[in-house]
Amino acid sequence: MTIHETALPVVTDLRAALGERIVLPGDDAYDSARRPWNLAIDQRPAAVALPESAEDVVHVVRAAAAAGLRVAPQATGHGAGALADTDLADTVLVSLSRLRGVTVSPQTRRALVLGGSHWNDVVEAAAPHGLTAMHGSAGDVGVVGYALSGGLSFYARTHGLAVNHVRAVQIVTADGRIVRASDDENADLFWAVRGGSGAFGVVVSLEIDLLPYADVFAGMLLWDASRAAEVVPAWAAWTRTLPESVSTSMRVMHFPPMPELPPFLSGRSLVVLDGAFLEPDAAADALLAPMRAFEPEMDTFARIPSAQLVMMHMDPPEPAPAFSEGAMLASLPDDAVEAFLGACRAPGLFIAELRHVGGAASRRPADAGAVGALDGDYLVVGIAMVPGAEFAVGALAAVRGVVAATAAWHSPSLALTFIDGGVSRELAFGDAGGRLRELKSAWDPQDMFAAGHPVD
Repeated sequence: MTIHETALPVVTDLRAALGERIVLPGDDAYDSARRPWNLAIDQRPAAVALPESAEDVVHVVRAAAAAGLRVAPQATGHGAGALADTDLADTVLVSLSRLRGVTVSPQTRRALVLGGSHWNDVVEAAAPHGLTAMHGSAGDVGVVGYALSGGLSFYARTHGLAVNHVRAVQIVTADGRIVRASDDENADLFWAVRGGSGAFGVVVSLEIDLLPYADVFAGMLLWDASRAAEVVPAWAAWTRTLPESVSTSMRVMHFPPMPELPPFLSGRSLVVLDGAFLEPDAAADALLAPMRAFEPEMDTFARIPSAQLVMMHMDPPEPAPAFSEGAMLASLPDDAVEAFLGACRAPGLFIAELRHVGGAASRRPADAGAVGALDGDYLVVGIAMVPGAEFAVGALAAVRGVVAATAAWHSPSLALTFIDGGVSRELAFGDAGGRLRELKSAWDPQDMFAAGHPVD
């Protein structure tokens, strides 16, 4: 059965209801509509839906169910690699890119976030009220996928994972209903989506807690990569002394010679420390002094508006093809740092990163959902850009090499927002896996929803 034959029943209904908001193979808009932010992933769904309201999503889900098609929700496609293991030939990709908007309640310090919204949308809406959010290191990442998959912020060592700041969701379930889930309503579903995310439906809005920070002490220190052998071990030792108010990362970065890059990045290999201190300036300066003693060639740490923190990590601002892989580390002793540094020299590697986790991020709240904490004090990540298919094998080997080099120190945990396809999610779900599968059967008995992080 071809894609067109499979899709025909859903097309008739959806084209009548949504018009140009349904895109099919052969349509001029198909290639742009199916393209995720991660351009290394070639998604070819039976159709792409571009809903502009929760009611549009209901039409999509009901029509797909009637036609026997699956549904895959997606906001930006930053994590599209996690969906790469899924054949989308019988699937409607629900792109939520047109369902964006944020309403902030400064009195309750909460935000209502529509399902396709980016973290930039939240940060910009919260800033005028002296508030910010548990965003990650890139502002153009979708709020729903990031938050419901855990979400590791530079505020995490103090405030835990972003998923624990979700207070309610509105989700279109397999029977085509808009369901509200919270601690008080459909509590079993609320537990499941906080970790199970897109496996249970299409989330059309979230209610999240905001943080009371109008500004934050943050920035980066930068050295040439020739200093890595002294700076990276010093950072690892330094992190063991830090209070939970400090979250930092250490990266070895290899930039190609590109004219659009600033001269201090273009064609260079660098060591970069960045992070945030929830401390007064004088205390933050004192805590940072041991790393400043290594005389970085650039030091941008200062008091900044909290809205600027989302830009500090220098993640690519435009869609790009990339492979990545990550793992949690129980500890980071000197021999683990040495193994990491050895893997940083692999050809084709763009970034080898260590993030300091632990603190509140490793403590599961009593009211948490399926995913509520990360078991491990550090995260290791490898990232490679893939400018063409001929580079794919080497890029994949490079990122896997970074993770494999530290295998002796891996903890029995995974951060869902740092893994692509080809990885078992059991380590991420842990003891929650059994209950997730039971709830998946109850809420989606026909396995309609194709999730990047499946629970079955």
